Amino acid sequence: MRKILLGLLLVSVVGTGVYLHRRKKQPVEIGYAANRGVTVWDTVAAVREPIARLDYGERLDVLQRFDDNVKVRTAGGTVGWINESDLLTSEFWDKTKQLDRQTEKMPVEAVGHTAVLTNLHIAPGRSAPRIRQLGKMVPVEMFERQALDVPGVAVQQVDQTDSAGAPAVTRKEDWWLVRAHLADKTAVSGWLLGRFVQLDLPEALYDYASSADMRPVAWFQLDQVRGSNGYMKPQFLLVGTRGEEGQPCDFTMLRVYTWSKKKQQYETAYVESGVCGELPIRVKQLTPDSAAFSFEDRSTGTPEQAVYRLEETIVRRQKIADAQNENRKRIHG
Repeated sequence: MRKILLGLLLVSVVGTGVYLHRRKKQPVEIGYAANRGVTVWDTVAAVREPIARLDYGERLDVLQRFDDNVKVRTAGGTVGWINESDLLTSEFWDKTKQLDRQTEKMPVEAVGHTAVLTNLHIAPGRSAPRIRQLGKMVPVEMFERQALDVPGVAVQQVDQTDSAGAPAVTRKEDWWLVRAHLADKTAVSGWLLGRFVQLDLPEALYDYASSADMRPVAWFQLDQVRGSNGYMKPQFLLVGTRGEEGQPCDFTMLRVYTWSKKKQQYETAYVESGVCGELPIRVKQLTPDSAAFSFEDRSTGTPEQAVYRLEETIVRRQKIADAQNENRKRIHG
C-alpha cells in the first residue's frame, strides 16, 4: 500500500511539472536588445535591482508591456524589465539586417571614424528610428550620400539688387550610409550625419586637399608605381567640393596625384572643376601602369558617364564612343 501511495505521489509531481512547463508564458512578440550593456531589472518599482546585462542584438521574448517598460525573457531564462527604448522589434531588426546585406554589395567611397557621440538611423533623417548609438572613434566605411533639409531651419536668400521678398532657402545637411565596425568585432550599417565623421585621408593627401581649398568627399587608389627606393607608391584620385554641406552634387571637383620618381614627391597630374559628380566612382586597373575611373556627371543637366584613363602620370578624359570601343577590344581580344 505504501509503495502504491509513493507511486501515485511521484506521478502527481511529474504531471504537475509537465503541466507547468507547458503553461510557461508564451511571448507576445520577439525583440532584440537595442544597445550594448542594457540592464535588466527585477521590477519596475522605484526600488529595484539589476539582474542581468544584455549585449546589442541579443534575442528576447517579450512577455508584457507596462507604460514605457517591457518585461522580457532572455535566452538563458532570466525574466525582468527593460526600458522600451532599449528594445528593437523583430521587424525593425530585419530591416537592419537588410541594410547590412545592402552595404556588403556596395563599393566603399571613403573611410573615417566618428568624431562625436552619434546616432545611427535606419534611414536618412533625424526623425528616422534609431538603430543604436555610436561612441567616439568608431571606424566607419562610407557608401552613399543624401542631402536632406535641416528640420525647422531656413536661410534667407538675399538678392544683391533687391532683397525685398526674397524667398527662403532651406538649409541642407549631408547624411551618409555607413558600416560601423564595433569594439566587439561586429559591424552594423545605418545612416548618420556626415559632419559627425572625420575622414581618414591618406597622409599624402591632407596638404593637397587643403591647398586646393577642397572639402574631401571620397578618394581611391588608382594604381601603384615603384619609387627609387624600391617601395611601391600608390597614385590617388581625390574628389570633393567647396562650401557648406548639403550640396546638390556629391562632388564638384577632382584631382589626380601621381608619384614623381625624379622629385620623389607627389604631384598634381590632373585637375578638373565644375563637374556635378554622383557616387559611386568605379575604378579599374587596366595594366600595371594604367587605370581607368568613371562616374555619372550631371553638370550639363543631362546625366552622362564620365570616363578617365591614367597612363603612368598622364590623365585624359575619354569620349564615350572611344571608351566603348576600348571596352569592346578588351572583351573580344
